[in-house]
Amino acid sequence: MKIHVYGDNLCALVNAALFASVGHDISLCLPAGRVKQTLESGDEAYPEPRLQDLLNRQYQEQRLRYSDLNASIPDDLEAVFLAFAPKDFALADQIVKKLGTHPQQLLVINQSTFAVGCSDRLASHLSEQQSLVYVPDFIQEGMAIDSIARPSKIILGMDDARAEPQIREIFRPFNRLKDHFLKMSLREAEFTKLAVSGMLATRISFMNDLSNVADTLGVDIEQIRVGMGSDKRIGEAYLYPGCGFGGQSFSEDVINLAQTVSGVGIKSKLLQQVLQINEDQKEVLFRKLWRYFDCDLSNKTIGIWGAAYKPNTNKIDNAPTLKILEALWAQGAVVKLHDPVALEKIAQHYGSHAQLILCESQYEAACGVDALMLVTEWKQYWNPNFQRLKQSMNHPLILDGRNIYNPYYLKDLGFEYVGIGRGISYAG
Repeated sequence: MKIHVYGDNLCALVNAALFASVGHDISLCLPAGRVKQTLESGDEAYPEPRLQDLLNRQYQEQRLRYSDLNASIPDDLEAVFLAFAPKDFALADQIVKKLGTHPQQLLVINQSTFAVGCSDRLASHLSEQQSLVYVPDFIQEGMAIDSIARPSKIILGMDDARAEPQIREIFRPFNRLKDHFLKMSLREAEFTKLAVSGMLATRISFMNDLSNVADTLGVDIEQIRVGMGSDKRIGEAYLYPGCGFGGQSFSEDVINLAQTVSGVGIKSKLLQQVLQINEDQKEVLFRKLWRYFDCDLSNKTIGIWGAAYKPNTNKIDNAPTLKILEALWAQGAVVKLHDPVALEKIAQHYGSHAQLILCESQYEAACGVDALMLVTEWKQYWNPNFQRLKQSMNHPLILDGRNIYNPYYLKDLGFEYVGIGRGISYAG
């Protein structure tokens, strides 16, 4: 099929690459900006495993071409993907209005996470020969290709039954093992997308709340987590306490859900509490450090490992590191920061800062520091050379914001350890 994909987020690029790889004729219609310039020069737009190689191969084999949002609409265009950020509804609305003026049959597949009811509004612009479905984006960064190529589910929001054969044909190469489609109305699918994000965020914030109780009770939250996960009614996913979640899409989904709930007059405090717990949790590691040094961080140098909001991405949107950096600077501390791919984003965000040293090596970020904070659990941080680390640090204190280290092992090596909800003090 001849398909246009509109957008420049990760979902748009993965869709373009994957659907081109199975034979579709794809035009990736990009807004002006960094992503468009990067792709047209053949460089990597997102540090996503396998994505850029797949894009380059499809481009070289002429199944994929790059265009802009004003690309002409060919008479033989059969389907369109919309993959925009929540803030870009007006842009999506404008594009669908333009599509609706063309007489041919056309399927519009909305994958943008807009407010509940926005798909109805988009569909109202289409002609009688055209249909719109909503297939929410459940892409996980770091495994984006497999999120679509090997889906656990494909939510299909659809009010026009005529669209089903075509959407099934488009997704057929990725729907062979079993039928992954879960059909529902447009609004039900939109609400499902937001509800999934809300549930995941609730589990994380619940565990973070429990971790603070565990510290007070003197119990180890890691043991509690394992016990909870062993109950099949609960399961193991999203039970890891830490120093808060970030990311633009995930956070915006939860905020969008909270606004949807309050917008229909329902008095629910749960989602507001989930968001507040998360914001408070981003400061937990800082507060632990501040108390350790008797509320005086002036003239201290602190190392931080990890700036991205999660591993395998360079994005720093709502990342816990941002809040930690600003709290440390306010107390007079100098920060040495390392991240495998996100340092450029940090430099763009803060510019030149007298209290920030960006380090190309994780060991450089630990050299001469009074404490080391682990914020993003990149794999290269899991098993460092601890002897080298201890020798390079001014004071061997590790604050583990993701509970990836064994506190007993570190204590035997001569480190002081502070984790999230580990209960027992391994410092001093």
